Amino acid sequence: MTSRTIAVELKERSYDVEIGAGLLKNAGSRVAPMLRRSRVVIMTDETVARLHLSTLVEGLKIACIESVTYVMPVGESAKCWSELSRCVEWLLEQKIERNDILIAFGGGVVGDLVGFAAAIILRGIEFIQIPTTLLAQVDSSVGGKTGINSLHGKNLIGAFKQPLFVLADTDVLNTLSKREFLAGYAEIAKYSLLSDTDFFSWLEVHGPKFMFDLCDRTIEAIVRSVQIKAQFVAKDEREHGDRALLNLGHTFGHALEAVTGYSNRLLHGEAVALGCILALDLSTKLNLCSQEIPSRVRAHFQEMNMMWNLRDIKDDLPDIDMILEKMQQDKKVIDGQLRLILVRDIGHTFVADNVSKKMVKNTLLENIS
Repeated sequence: MTSRTIAVELKERSYDVEIGAGLLKNAGSRVAPMLRRSRVVIMTDETVARLHLSTLVEGLKIACIESVTYVMPVGESAKCWSELSRCVEWLLEQKIERNDILIAFGGGVVGDLVGFAAAIILRGIEFIQIPTTLLAQVDSSVGGKTGINSLHGKNLIGAFKQPLFVLADTDVLNTLSKREFLAGYAEIAKYSLLSDTDFFSWLEVHGPKFMFDLCDRTIEAIVRSVQIKAQFVAKDEREHGDRALLNLGHTFGHALEAVTGYSNRLLHGEAVALGCILALDLSTKLNLCSQEIPSRVRAHFQEMNMMWNLRDIKDDLPDIDMILEKMQQDKKVIDGQLRLILVRDIGHTFVADNVSKKMVKNTLLENIS
């Protein structure tokens, strides 16, 4: 399989996303032209270090690039002040310089935290994203959103920091569990729902076939998702307008992640899948789209064995009012009013201001009962 390259057009901050099989083995040839000195700092987590670190290190050595590695804990709980502090202090111990480059080697948690560390250490140094999960390859590694979670909500502390380059080796997806793969697939489905009817129809046909048989169709789904995100980011880098549409399902989803303690009870992609269903249900309640739309999406999620109902979350959820309280702490809230991404049809979404909290609560109640 040949690799594909998508450009994220941001003037002086533009960069490429390269997607394909076997790219880690030749990472050095792609990274070397960006270096001032033949040394990088790799930041990863325990699982990725065990499975893939040696391949990356050897790929860098071929180009005579030395590396040192920081290994962080696995999971969403690592996106916190204490782990950020440990990362930054370790980097300073390594005598990191402003012209050095960090490599964020892992899933969304690693990419978000390392990107934020790059944004703040020495008032900003460069970093490269090498995403190792499907979710990170199609979503979090592209666009420059970095940060950590707060006790008050997800991703409330952070900065926009675009990477120098994104290298997505699809071979690493072979080591994902079925659950992790489906969590990433939720983001692919989200991209089709928010802007591309034909893409969703394509996924209905090909999704179940390529899910655990990585092939050209898998790469095509990743490429199409990155292309959609790159278009939104190029038009609205800092989410003052249309880029907010990329948050379809996220206001519900982030609240669900918060009330489940950012734990293994609910992965981010699972929360996005549930959030998309809730956004579709709310859209029908508001007479914005027909009931056929959420029914069609539910049917596809069921065929893929994805989460599609709040009852799919292990153990009981807290009171609905607590979920609503977490939704009120979403970054898109303005003057205390909820702003949600709602749907008129598959591929046709918009930002809705001042959404009725009563309708939101009823939607949650119907999906949890």
